[in-house]
Amino acid sequence: MKQLVILSGKGGTGKTSVTAAFAHLAAQNGLAGKVILADADVDAANLELVLQPRLLEQQDFKGGKVAVIDQDTCASCGDCQAVCRFDAINYVDGLYMIDPIACDGCAACVYQCPSESISMREQIAGKFYFSESRYGPLYHANLFPGQENSGKLVTLVKQRARLQALDENRELVIVDGPPGIGCPVISAVSGADLALIVAEPTVAGVHDMRRALQTVQHFGMRAMVCINKADIYPAGAEEIESFCRASGIETVGRIPFDVTVTAAMVAGEAVTAFQPDAPSSVAIAAVWERVLQSLLLKE
Repeated sequence: MKQLVILSGKGGTGKTSVTAAFAHLAAQNGLAGKVILADADVDAANLELVLQPRLLEQQDFKGGKVAVIDQDTCASCGDCQAVCRFDAINYVDGLYMIDPIACDGCAACVYQCPSESISMREQIAGKFYFSESRYGPLYHANLFPGQENSGKLVTLVKQRARLQALDENRELVIVDGPPGIGCPVISAVSGADLALIVAEPTVAGVHDMRRALQTVQHFGMRAMVCINKADIYPAGAEEIESFCRASGIETVGRIPFDVTVTAAMVAGEAVTAFQPDAPSSVAIAAVWERVLQSLLLKE
């Protein structure tokens, strides 16, 4: 069983559109019924918008703990407010109240409280979903705004996808990873066999692609790069390819700017299914073939 994670140094490069197209293409060849899908971009999950899956399972995701004051035993001494470094405790209408958004979960107030009126309680930080899409099982999640532990939720999504793949002898897990280089990305690349980084030929796109590559390489992950909307700034595309050649990284294709991609998203469909002969569809299909060859899944 192989794991392919699709990343981008920044948001908006077309990573999810490429992932959805890969899911469709996998279902058209020898990998039909052998692929598990996972959306690890839990802070802004949107792969389900394209795949339109049928929800089968939903459960709460419990993140970090927050402090809660028992007003029945609180002595209103103010020691908790004095020790809180995050300004999470306020005195309102004669009562000390804890702002759950500002609370960092350090528990300093718990240890400081002379009347033992403060305790740490788990909070629901998001939702975890298991669905059936037209191209295979999909694991995805949604982290609530302002919540942390996105790396932990990404790990849950990936673990469930991996376990089903092992149980059913599936050959490939395709992971739509988060953008950037933070903890969610580190969780997404953990255990993967190949990272495909979708870059765009802009100043920000080139800069963030380099950071994403550095992150992936730091963890010993094999990486490839494809350039999306490559024709909007040819000099930028050349810069990306030149950098990759110098770094020993394979560039597996250029995807042209194509309004068909937008039309496919509006229709809730992968572009390769929406219009297979569109320039973007043809380019993505070529990238997919090279990725399969690299993963040794080519028939």
